[in-house]
Amino acid sequence: MADKKVFSIKEGVSVTEEVIGIISGLAATEVKGVSSLAGNLTQDVIPKAGKNKIAKAVHVVSNDDESINIRLAVNIEYNFVIPEVCKSVQDKVKTGVENMTGLDVREVDIHIATVAGTNK
Repeated sequence: MADKKVFSIKEGVSVTEEVIGIISGLAATEVKGVSSLAGNLTQDVIPKAGKNKIAKAVHVVSNDDESINIRLAVNIEYNFVIPEVCKSVQDKVKTGVENMTGLDVREVDIHIATVAGTNK
């Protein structure tokens, strides 16, 4: 997100990659089994994190057909089924970004940064 990509969502309205990153991060951290984004970005911290921290966890790629791909790095909680959590994250992020921006999200790719231990 260093070069500040801008996506037009409606005539006269655009959003930056950072905004899409915030929406994606908030949606991902709502999913049960996700402890945070990479860099320990929790739901409380994401809106205040700034583009450099968000860029470590979320990357947005524009496609030739004006759709986008989103790549997320997440920390999964111990004892959760990784494929199930990832599928839920993909669905939640795709729906959230499409509903809030109107952009077509073609893919949401998930990278597991780490597995968070229990505090018991």
